[in-house]
Amino acid sequence: MTQEQKNAQLDALCSRARILPVITITDERHILPLADALAAGGLTTLEITLRSSHGLAAIRLLRKHRPELCVGAGTVLDGRMLARVEEAGAQFMVSPGSTEELLLAARDSVLPYLPGVSNASDIMRAHALGYRRFKLFPAQVCGGVVALKALGGPFPDVRFCPTGGVNDDNVANYMAQPNVMCVGGSWMIEPAALASGDWPAITWAAARALEAIG
Repeated sequence: MTQEQKNAQLDALCSRARILPVITITDERHILPLADALAAGGLTTLEITLRSSHGLAAIRLLRKHRPELCVGAGTVLDGRMLARVEEAGAQFMVSPGSTEELLLAARDSVLPYLPGVSNASDIMRAHALGYRRFKLFPAQVCGGVVALKALGGPFPDVRFCPTGGVNDDNVANYMAQPNVMCVGGSWMIEPAALASGDWPAITWAAARALEAIG
């Protein structure tokens, strides 16, 4: 599969998702009910991070028991982790930053890959290898909407998924930018609701997040 084809896959994926929940599983009992709660609120494309020991198991479980969902892997840091998420059945992968090793390894992978960038130099390194779709992280710290407007000039063919500091108050401003294809974040997963298993609250928050972007 060419990089252009993978870019097209990411475009389709992000167009459907609009908001990409970034999920870190700390209790395996949460995996299915959390995914169901988010899906009930309209969020059916999920990024399961590898920040915890449950990440790969969560991807496997969701791919087996919730095949209607689109499940990707986040916090992929190197080629070894890339191989593991492929084996787990992830449908896409995301990283907080990018290295030459990971960029090159992902070009040989069947999975579409969203590298993390935080500045123009990061974009240029990946752009030279054919990448055109990126995760801007941490978005608010990197300049938020102002940065996206500035980056649109020198990189007219690039599109972003801003993540980090996105919430109900600013998500509409992010989505209004022509170089934003979707946004990512975990603001709809309140820690208290997760800890208590208040799945209706998470469903409501997911629906509210989508309502915020119209």
